[in-house]
Amino acid sequence: MTSLPSIPDSWAWTTLGEIADVVGGVTKDTKKQSDPTLPLVPYLRVANVQRGRIDLGSIAEIRVPPAVVERLRLLPGDVLLNEGGDRDKLGRGWVWEGQLSECIHQNHVFRARIHGNVLHPQILAWFANECAQEWFASNGKQTTNLASISLSTIKRLPVPVPPKSEQQRIVRALENHLSHLSTVQEMLFSAEAQMVELVDRIRTDAIETATSTQTRPLESLLREPLRNGYSGRASADGVGVRTLTLTAVTKNQFTETNTKIATAESARVRDLWLEPGDILVQRSNTPELVGTSALFNGEKQWAVFPDLLIRVRLNSEASPDFVQLVLQTSKIRHFFKASAKGLAGSMPKIDQGTILRTPIPALPVEEQHEIVGRVAKRLAEVESLAELIDRVKVQAAALRGRLLTNAFEGRLVPQDPTDAPAEELLQRIATERTASVKQMRRPSRRTAVMPDPRLAEDAAPVGRSDLMRPMPADVPSAETQEALFPEEGLSS
Repeated sequence: MTSLPSIPDSWAWTTLGEIADVVGGVTKDTKKQSDPTLPLVPYLRVANVQRGRIDLGSIAEIRVPPAVVERLRLLPGDVLLNEGGDRDKLGRGWVWEGQLSECIHQNHVFRARIHGNVLHPQILAWFANECAQEWFASNGKQTTNLASISLSTIKRLPVPVPPKSEQQRIVRALENHLSHLSTVQEMLFSAEAQMVELVDRIRTDAIETATSTQTRPLESLLREPLRNGYSGRASADGVGVRTLTLTAVTKNQFTETNTKIATAESARVRDLWLEPGDILVQRSNTPELVGTSALFNGEKQWAVFPDLLIRVRLNSEASPDFVQLVLQTSKIRHFFKASAKGLAGSMPKIDQGTILRTPIPALPVEEQHEIVGRVAKRLAEVESLAELIDRVKVQAAALRGRLLTNAFEGRLVPQDPTDAPAEELLQRIATERTASVKQMRRPSRRTAVMPDPRLAEDAAPVGRSDLMRPMPADVPSAETQEALFPEEGLSS
């Protein structure tokens, strides 16, 4: 959002820091996690704070001092916004509805608690999620792998404030429209999941209905031994050898986008150039992707492959398309996953021995080609449905964008000239904050100038105990002042 959208005259622009108390969350202290005297409380991480929803499917717990729990306890109406992660996660979030009675948030999640109900929490969340993404992209900082935005920066987020009555009309209208749109999107996601199952069923049925139920190990179908690849360093000057990335196999897309130029001596990669008909298997990846394979049918010597891939070259008894079809079935995918070592870690591995033992149906080449043809025809029909679903998803996303754009340009619901303008709301909040600051800064009884006893005949003698009275209960502590007004520099 390099330029702010045009808003009606009755609206007003402000910043997030002006209308909300914005704080970061707790940083995990490893030493304190073994202290049983500290309360164990659930806390939200970036993964829990999704765009338009709070995901409570997996909640971590943390031990922190009671004062931290009190300071960071989430209340219904708090807006949670992500501080970092991938660039598209900046500002992602939603409204906390009090789903858990005691819950805090981690340091990579900001909490915005709106002052005096000046803005409906959902309006702030919708605006940050949808309309302010360009602003977050422009103001976030990018490191090698992660993006982040600072507390002081997010407080400067421009926020449009409609009149109070209009806010209610906007929320009702958006909830109505977006609920219908969400139903459509859920149906599309469900259809995608069903298509994945359908594709696997088409492949499995074609193989299970073959004339022979006997199998033979993949080792018996090789033209040459399996080969691991070579991973050279990325070339700094663009001179080197084109090398596949794992994405090429994961997505089955052998394009320049999924390659890199790596430094390598000719002798090291002489036998690693790809040929049409080569099958590449991922020997290491996440548990879901380990053993993923893809068939290369591009130009000879177009690229080499990295060390995390294993190349399979078949003899004349096997059709590469048929073997690839078998490797893609859920049965073989489960076989690879069950055979992987190191599943407790992030990168489980399978070895060449596992691939050599892979059972392949013992069928004549002619029948292999026939099965591949039947499967290809049915998968083409499924692919046409997938393309239709993709088009509808794009249209649904565009419609959502138009709805929110219209909402924040004042064109979603009718304007009411009798509504009190938003400037009055903002002025009220500013006045209340100023009064609170003065209240906090007024002299306490410790430092107040004592009255002259001679001015009152019945005045009691002033002793040391009178000077040492505690502060009045209505004067917040320095910690509370800092939490409420972090930029005011207040002190007790």
